[in-house]
Amino acid sequence: MSDESGTLNYPFAEPAGLAVHPNYAQLRGRTGLARVRLPYGKPAWLATRYDDVKGMLSDPRFSREQAVGEDEPRVMPYVHRPDTLTTMDPPRHSRLRRVVAKAFSSRHIETLRPKTELIVSRLLDAMEEHGPPVDLMHSFALSTSMLVVCELLGVPFEDRKRFHEWSEVLASTASANVGAADLAQANGNLRAYLADLIGDRRREHESAQDLLSVIVAARDTEDRLSEDEMISLAWSVLLAGYEITAYEIGDFAYTLLTRPHLVHRLRDQPDLVVPAVEELLRQVPLTSAAFYARVATEDLELGGTLVRAGEAVLASMVSANRDESTYVDADVVDFDRNDVPHLAFSYGIHHCLGAQLARMELQVVTRALVQRFPTLRLAVPISDIVWRSGSILRGPLELPVTWQEGGVPSP
Repeated sequence: MSDESGTLNYPFAEPAGLAVHPNYAQLRGRTGLARVRLPYGKPAWLATRYDDVKGMLSDPRFSREQAVGEDEPRVMPYVHRPDTLTTMDPPRHSRLRRVVAKAFSSRHIETLRPKTELIVSRLLDAMEEHGPPVDLMHSFALSTSMLVVCELLGVPFEDRKRFHEWSEVLASTASANVGAADLAQANGNLRAYLADLIGDRRREHESAQDLLSVIVAARDTEDRLSEDEMISLAWSVLLAGYEITAYEIGDFAYTLLTRPHLVHRLRDQPDLVVPAVEELLRQVPLTSAAFYARVATEDLELGGTLVRAGEAVLASMVSANRDESTYVDADVVDFDRNDVPHLAFSYGIHHCLGAQLARMELQVVTRALVQRFPTLRLAVPISDIVWRSGSILRGPLELPVTWQEGGVPSP
């Protein structure tokens, strides 16, 4: 629906499963950006084409920092803080990112692979011991991502129930269910919890190697962080590393289980896992809408539209990753694809800090599931799967699966 000015209401609709709304394809076929009105904040422009999205994300004339505040066009009632990695511009963003960049480098992430493989193996052991059917989301996906991020940060795994509750509230887009008081309480509880953990690190005599200790050292011995920045950095890593990856695992599993021919290929060609993960990252729409608006700092043209200084633009990575002018058969999952890199982890200075960690986890999980449970399949009809709603993240609330115990996979 649009108003008399042609401004579209956005998001277009509550997502159905992992379907991509047809409005994106229609907008990609038009000249210029789309004008949209969101549930919160002022109207904005929406970029849907690959070149426009990539161009905007890499253009320093678009400021993330200037977009933050009550008037930021957004799908969530939660108002972002100005002191996080996702809300800063250089040089503040560069300074904060350098503190933890080494911990997220490809080299360091590879040192976590054996531990991740052990975590995944033990969870699959428990799943096999339990026997079918099981809920893959709660017995595996959520536990895997939480254990890995706890290992990285140095956070007690036994506190996972609290993290889950707080993150569910903070990711909500449904103001009818989550009010300002709920958001403030969840955010306050999480920040207070992290402040306590940071206090524990300061009292420890032996220097730990986890990321929380690196953050504390950057504040106390190098004076590179303020107290609020230190907590915000841990906050960002914990939330992004936990729920986002968990729902990526669930979405990947659903996508594969509804396309058995892809599972057969991965089972028969284990080396295909790496390109398969990249293709699934391109194909799977993890978020329900574009978010993290940026504001133009001067008049400029983007995608054939004149964007005035002070106007906000949203970039839809989901739409860009399905751009038919960029990807051949864009809606098809093709593990042999040789098209341009996807934008699932964004682009430019705000390219996802945890991209290599997510890639490594998804590679380990995908390979292990296919090899350990070659007959894995959905335990319920596709129509019976209940999807997350009223949230910026998309994924199944439960993913019941079954398998043939001791069986031989079909050819």
